[in-house]
Amino acid sequence: MTTGSAKLAGVIGWPVAHSLSPRLHAYWLREHGIDGAYIPLAVRREDFAKVIDGLQRAGFVGGNVTVPHKEAAFALAHESDQMARAAGAANLLLFRSDGRIEARNTDVSGLVQSLNEELDVTAFRGSPVVILGAGGAARAAVLALDRLGAAEIRIVNRSLGRAEALASMLKDRVSAPIRCFAWNEWARAAGDAALLINATSAGMRGGPPLDISIEDLPAGASLCDLIYNPLETELLKQARARGLKAINGLGMLMRQAVPAFEAFYGVRPAVTQELSAELEKAPT
Repeated sequence: MTTGSAKLAGVIGWPVAHSLSPRLHAYWLREHGIDGAYIPLAVRREDFAKVIDGLQRAGFVGGNVTVPHKEAAFALAHESDQMARAAGAANLLLFRSDGRIEARNTDVSGLVQSLNEELDVTAFRGSPVVILGAGGAARAAVLALDRLGAAEIRIVNRSLGRAEALASMLKDRVSAPIRCFAWNEWARAAGDAALLINATSAGMRGGPPLDISIEDLPAGASLCDLIYNPLETELLKQARARGLKAINGLGMLMRQAVPAFEAFYGVRPAVTQELSAELEKAPT
């Protein structure tokens, strides 16, 4: 199958070299015989708006957005879907022929699907959960965990003020109460938590490690590190050494990419074991 003319899309972030999205979309482009390309675009925070304008002018159909641009992506769009409005953040921008930009958030549904399929969500339904971070990924995590029935959502962040600002923004959009903790209050937040989600970039290849102790989580807790490069972060290693059920962010990455690929190229792809194996063997 072909689309008739090459369609261009990409992933925009800083840094972006770690992203597996180009390999993921290239796999689907080959699988479906589509004439298109998906390009990694390293863009500094201060250059984001002008780069988006340049991509539109260059004929791109859209792009995925990753750290640190998800909130800026939502802010510059002319229209947005319900989930992007709820999160105040977008990981997908679509460029319309009339020059307008549409923002979508597929992170929330991607995380919900990943947790449903890879963890026992009944283990933390009705229990407190902890999120590390207060950026775009944390926004998606709050909304996802609320939809999965968390009793209380605790945000731990280095800037307590930023965590409180996020809680204030989301409190009327979720059913679960949100509590905020400073970084040095991690142990208090984690003591009876059924699930931890790392929504920071700490632990990413080439970056600083995540400086928390897994020992502060209860024995039956589960863990999701949204980082997928490396596939086995130090956080995941420590969690598994304690016997905790732990997953990386690869499942969320694949599932959030499905609606993006469909929007870019007009074909809805499938998440398969073959795709997962392709991404797991990527050089790091």
